[in-house]
Amino acid sequence: MDLLIPAIAAIGGYLLGSIPFGLVLTRLAGLGDIREIGSGNIGATNVLRTGRKDLAAATLILDAGKAGIAAAIFGYVFDPTAGLIAGGFAFAGHCYPVWLGFKGGKGVATFVGTMLVVYWPLGLVVIGTWLAMAALFRISSLSALIAALAAPITAYAIGRSDVAIMAGLLTVLIYWLHRANIERILKGEEPRIGDKKKSEQTDKDGAETEEN
Repeated sequence: MDLLIPAIAAIGGYLLGSIPFGLVLTRLAGLGDIREIGSGNIGATNVLRTGRKDLAAATLILDAGKAGIAAAIFGYVFDPTAGLIAGGFAFAGHCYPVWLGFKGGKGVATFVGTMLVVYWPLGLVVIGTWLAMAALFRISSLSALIAALAAPITAYAIGRSDVAIMAGLLTVLIYWLHRANIERILKGEEPRIGDKKKSEQTDKDGAETEEN
């Protein structure tokens, strides 16, 4: 019984997180398969390349919300630990959805949604850090990487070791998924926010920007 609740939270969170809202919304809108344009990613950044800002915004909200909902439901029904597990596995589901051959998004919006629910002040720290870094460096992926790293450090500093462990694991995965972006950052080749010419250069590996 001790393992049953965590298992249910993990499976439930993963299934919720693996819903590919970007793909679903663009198909419903008659725009075809989002994986066949731009970077091939299912996140809001790639959805925006269809020219539909409304669909991109909806994808961003839904991708963040599905992890938050998973954490909230299992945290309420069972306990905070179950909520942490569900939120973490929802993040994993978004990045590696079973329905799409385990090829999903890069998880930044889903990470934010998880943080906002499991410990909302931490979610605000992540958002604030991203905004500050984006204003300073104007590089979306770099801002996301710094913001993600701020989460486990902040959680540990304020005594929430449980959240720090979960946030740390998710941050490691975010860095892994952004390894191509990190390489471009180190080479000085990662495009800046608003750099239209560079932002239009895409590839199937995550291309020019950090993807949702």
